[in-house]
Amino acid sequence: MNKPNSFPKAEHLCGEKRIARLYTQGEAFMAFPFRVVFRIEQKKDLVSASVMVSVPKKRFKRAVKRNRLKRLLREAYRLNKHALIDLLEEKQLQIHVAFNYVSDEELDFVTVEKKMKIALQKLMDKIKNTKVVPTDTTNPPTEDNHSQIIMP
Repeated sequence: MNKPNSFPKAEHLCGEKRIARLYTQGEAFMAFPFRVVFRIEQKKDLVSASVMVSVPKKRFKRAVKRNRLKRLLREAYRLNKHALIDLLEEKQLQIHVAFNYVSDEELDFVTVEKKMKIALQKLMDKIKNTKVVPTDTTNPPTEDNHSQIIMP
């Protein structure tokens, strides 16, 4: 069992195919300074949420600044993810999320955490409005045979 405020490797979104599917089939919204790309599907893994963070080299040339911002993003998510995880568990869904940092300015942790809370709240609102309709009731969902997610 995970510690309450942990962010284990299993929750990290990795794998070229999964990330490519997120960006091609996922939806996106802005919650400045983040662009949040997400994809909701029927739960089939042990973890409810897979998350990745990115800070573009175009905006922050120095790796030190990019790495610091990525640490701040991961920490802000780790401290505020519980409401999202509870909602996903309740609805038997899983989500893949990418938090892309789009601001040109390096923000402090208090501001990043406040903005992360806003982004997570918007994400939870989108999940609450989601209805899952199974496409084939005879076969359980697989990689090729997904349940259809209907977004209003």
